[in-house]
Amino acid sequence: MLTGLSAFPITPFKYEAIDYKAYQRLVENLVAANVDSICAMGSTGLYPYLTREQKVEIAKLTVERANGIPVMAGVGSLRTFDVLKNVEAVQQAGVNAVLLAPVSYQVLNEEEVFGLYEAVSREVSVPICIYENPRVTNFTFSDDLYRRLGQLPNIGAIKIPGSPFGKSATDGSTSNGARRLASLREIVPAHIAIGVSGDSFGAAGMIEGCDLWLSVIGGIFPRTVMRIIDAAQSGNAVDAQAQSQALSGIWSMFARNGGSLRVVAAAAEILGYCETPSLPAPFLPIDKNEYGELEQIIAQLSLS
Repeated sequence: MLTGLSAFPITPFKYEAIDYKAYQRLVENLVAANVDSICAMGSTGLYPYLTREQKVEIAKLTVERANGIPVMAGVGSLRTFDVLKNVEAVQQAGVNAVLLAPVSYQVLNEEEVFGLYEAVSREVSVPICIYENPRVTNFTFSDDLYRRLGQLPNIGAIKIPGSPFGKSATDGSTSNGARRLASLREIVPAHIAIGVSGDSFGAAGMIEGCDLWLSVIGGIFPRTVMRIIDAAQSGNAVDAQAQSQALSGIWSMFARNGGSLRVVAAAAEILGYCETPSLPAPFLPIDKNEYGELEQIIAQLSLS
């Protein structure tokens, strides 16, 4: 399951409660597109903002509506105790993998992060996807830590930041990204998949040979992302990069809005999956001018 497109749908809200009907529509769109896997409660799925009961309901609903497509679920929390409870809950709901970031308020050190994954690896019966997101967690994984984590049981994938893939040559290749990917392949066992995140870097990561793209826009425009992946994996790097470059207006919106969450929520509203506003307080929607710009981009590029 840890190949191709892992699509991250948002968890939409309505009047400060999860809009389960809207979420179901988002999942059904992913099923219709035949994505490779669905990641419930990923970064834009708001896992840190949900109660355990809500996590269980989202996990159950995703599994029920996935029509056999593998489901991964975010289980991060501040305390290892709560992470383990989340793992138990989503496994009982039937998920096929868990996504785990070293969530913290106080910055963690390497031994603490290793201890977190070690504890979860002993208790889990499905693959763990390690989620490196230093912008959010204020923690960067060293190569030595990846080497140690790779020896633990049940580690199935690594979700790396896309920044090494940031500078592309005319043929779509990225020398820094290629070197980083090669070094990781030497560090971790071959059975551990390596996935790229940060959607503006996704095309370059897939061109260089990442196993999967863990994609936020894939949660709302799965067919668009799958076309880019198909071009990248078919050896047509120039076309894959051109398709990604066509989305530069969205990448710029992500940068202006502190990340993808508010923009992807607005896209879901524009496409009629959920109502406005679809995020819980204190989040605010993007401004009206950007909302109109996003509507125009979606229409002009026929994003789907």
